[in-house]
Amino acid sequence: MSTVAEIEAAAQQLPPAELRQLIQHLVARLDQVSLESSKPRIAGLHPGAIEMSADFDEPLPDAFWLGKDA
Repeated sequence: MSTVAEIEAAAQQLPPAELRQLIQHLVARLDQVSLESSKPRIAGLHPGAIEMSADFDEPLPDAFWLGKDA
């Protein structure tokens, strides 16, 4: 049994009041994590990690828009 399945099984065994409390806690924690991850990004932390293709600005071929059989 996976961890997610174990958590779901345990949650189903909780009385409704405790399940609501658990859900409220998880939602509050998710909001906190969202706020922590919304910090401004810092440019230049991983120089060279991404390379732009030389033909990045070129138009896409018809096969891209119409499918491989175009």
